[in-house]
Amino acid sequence: MLIFIGLIWVSQILRILELQQSITTQLFDVIKTTLLVLPSFVGPLLPFLLIIASFFLNFRYNSSNEIIIFKQYISLKKNLLLFLLIALKILIFHFFNSEILSVSLYEKYKIKELEIRNNLKLGLPTFNEFHIENEVSIFFQEQNNNKFYDVNAIFYKDGQFINSKQANIEIKNKNYNIIFYKGERVILNKEEKSKTTFDKFTYSIEDNEIEDLMYDKEHFNTLELLKTKDKEFYYHGHNRVYQYFLVLVIALISFKIFFIYSSKKSIFKYYTLVFIGILLLQIVNSYMVFLLNNNNFNLYFYYIINLLLLLIFYLIIFNFNENN
Repeated sequence: MLIFIGLIWVSQILRILELQQSITTQLFDVIKTTLLVLPSFVGPLLPFLLIIASFFLNFRYNSSNEIIIFKQYISLKKNLLLFLLIALKILIFHFFNSEILSVSLYEKYKIKELEIRNNLKLGLPTFNEFHIENEVSIFFQEQNNNKFYDVNAIFYKDGQFINSKQANIEIKNKNYNIIFYKGERVILNKEEKSKTTFDKFTYSIEDNEIEDLMYDKEHFNTLELLKTKDKEFYYHGHNRVYQYFLVLVIALISFKIFFIYSSKKSIFKYYTLVFIGILLLQIVNSYMVFLLNNNNFNLYFYYIINLLLLLIFYLIIFNFNENN
């Protein structure tokens, strides 16, 4: 399971990172940023992760004498109580991750991702120099957390020279704003020749290619999605409701896999069937969400068909296991 999540994490790093520009300076920032998005991937993948986890637990512990004895002597009542406890913990985790943690971290992730992408368009400081082509060159003694210290800057278009103690760059309203603190400003051009001191001075560079933060479905929890007037967001909210039913059924299947059956002769065949079944359920669900978004389907039928298929899947999996 950790390997599976790790592969997703690496894919996100590669999606953001432009290696030819940022193999050293940006790599650490990208790694930290992509950690924020991992909870958003856990929710949709949780049914698969539960099955994979139960597979490895089954494979690892079914040869343990202690586990075999424990399975033989545990009562039905205790079995049911144990399942309810495990299912409750899984649902609480799923709720907390989907409705609170992932929503909170996803917005922070998108903001940081845009900062990284937009900063890559600016270029990166190297050898205590920072150059934006045909706009400005900045020379500094030290850099820490995107702040520059003991700064000298040359602005080419209007002949400005700045010497300041500190500077940083912010992206706002389609502008790159370079903000200088406590320094001197010299202007030498045809229109003006002057020297001034300042506590704070902002120089703006307009760039229409700057990416803006656009709110998508992952910015909202299920209740907020169900209240929205945007039909795509609204139906995604109902998709999340269905995912709670799916997680509950998969938790039951995972519980029975580990605590009831111990034979390994059909284990790969059985898990392959379960995995493919979940995949097919998700494909059908995704297609029905697509139909809902295109006004070709009814929401009541969406729940009836999805829950009926989920029940059939549950019965097939249990009967398949009992007959082997």
